[in-house]
Amino acid sequence: MDAYLKRLSLRNPLHLLAVGFGSGLVAKAPGTFGSLAALPLMAWGAWGLSTPVYIVMLVVGFALGVWCCQVASRAMGVHDHGGIVWDEFIGMGIALVAIPLSISSVVCGFVLFRFFDILKPWPIRWLDQHVGGGFGIMIDDVLAGFLAWVIQWGIFHYLIV
Repeated sequence: MDAYLKRLSLRNPLHLLAVGFGSGLVAKAPGTFGSLAALPLMAWGAWGLSTPVYIVMLVVGFALGVWCCQVASRAMGVHDHGGIVWDEFIGMGIALVAIPLSISSVVCGFVLFRFFDILKPWPIRWLDQHVGGGFGIMIDDVLAGFLAWVIQWGIFHYLIV
């Protein structure tokens, strides 16, 4: 665990949420592990809840994420440390909104979300570089999740009948 992560207390529920219940504490590829950890929760929500309720869950998760990511980044003394992965949870959840759920759609959503989150095409990169605080930590992953959703929605509504 790096020195920044050692500044967090996993007894603090905001810190624990910011690191995705511990999934962001891995040394290599914490964003990918955070996205993987998000899959069961987000797939359950997308499958088990009505679309409006699921969207409300994501909006509440986003608002909570702005707060907990801000608190955790302040405690760490660094903006958007890789171990902060709650933004991956919400981005991954957005990629699954109103998509017919199957193993292939969940894998497709995961791959597309990671693609956009890692590559950070415009305007994701601009947001990542110019928007600060908890909102800045969250918003680039929200947009990556939205782009993944748009492509996935097209795939599953127009290419797969």
